[in-house]
Amino acid sequence: MVSNTKTQAAHQPGKLRQVMLLFFCIGGIYTAYLTQGIVSEHLAVKRYGPEKERFKQLEGLNGAQSFTCFVWAWLILIVMQLTGQIRQGQTAKWTDYWKAGITNSLGPAFGMVALKNITYSAQVLVKSCKMVPVMIMGTLLHRKRYSFVEYVCMLLIGVGVGMFGLKSSHGVNSKLAAPNTGLGYFLCLINLAFDGYTNAAQDEINKRHPGNPPMHMMCWMNFWTFAYYALYLFGLTSNGSDLIAFCMRHPDAARDVILFCLCGAFGQLFIFATIKSFGSLANTLICTTRKFFNILISVVVNGNVLLPLQWWAVSMVFSGLITSTLLKTKGSKHKSHQHGEPTKVAANGSAEAVNGKEKHA
Repeated sequence: MVSNTKTQAAHQPGKLRQVMLLFFCIGGIYTAYLTQGIVSEHLAVKRYGPEKERFKQLEGLNGAQSFTCFVWAWLILIVMQLTGQIRQGQTAKWTDYWKAGITNSLGPAFGMVALKNITYSAQVLVKSCKMVPVMIMGTLLHRKRYSFVEYVCMLLIGVGVGMFGLKSSHGVNSKLAAPNTGLGYFLCLINLAFDGYTNAAQDEINKRHPGNPPMHMMCWMNFWTFAYYALYLFGLTSNGSDLIAFCMRHPDAARDVILFCLCGAFGQLFIFATIKSFGSLANTLICTTRKFFNILISVVVNGNVLLPLQWWAVSMVFSGLITSTLLKTKGSKHKSHQHGEPTKVAANGSAEAVNGKEKHA
């Protein structure tokens, strides 16, 4: 009896540390990505200077962020190598990431450009419905069967996203550069399609190199992404020089761009810490609930008022998303108990961690 009491007392500080670490990770993820959401919407709708200029090079934000994340991850990799945390022959080749880098460049660019046509809240909702096309294709093409609750979740998400786009406030739409709900949704769906290939390519790399550190993938994925953006921004078009000139004319825009990039870089570290300590499903649940607060802050801070119908749509989408995530958590625990193994952490973390963007199921 005494020994049991001592054991429980010894476990208490460990549990407290775990709880504190969890709240620290949640706070870091929320702070980084909520701030990044505010800044990205700010850049999309604000008019800078006396001439009321718009920031037109939204896709260039991803290029700038990729460069920041590459430098950040490269410095961490050097520290890991110097401290012996990475063994020789453990990692993939840096050239293994060039194909995934192409879609990782194209996908988010379409998502960013969509902010010219739809509000940030709508973009968040559309990019959250990744499970809908996955389940439809799985059912129609691969004869895959899902549970009744999963189909209900899919229906809630799909109908909710559709309802959200049916009608919106005229005052909110007037802030957009080129309001067009259909085009904005289409661009977001292209974003999701490219993200799907990127995730599959990353999984394949991790299968070939099981010991590949997530930081290595983050580093070289961002390297190739930045390389393609640099080719587009400075080689094929003048968008890169236009972006730099715009930031030089408007220092407040330059501050927004720098803050956007730093939020992506710091947010990755908290996501990696969450995945390593609590698993990828916990990270997914945190990031899913964070998206709701992104929409709430968009309403409160940026004045993007939602109509009652849109609030119902938001409730439907997040009810479906959270229920789906909890089902995955329950299923994962059930499998691990059957095999007598702990729930495994995803080898590559999540695409959001690797790329510093909103990209997870």
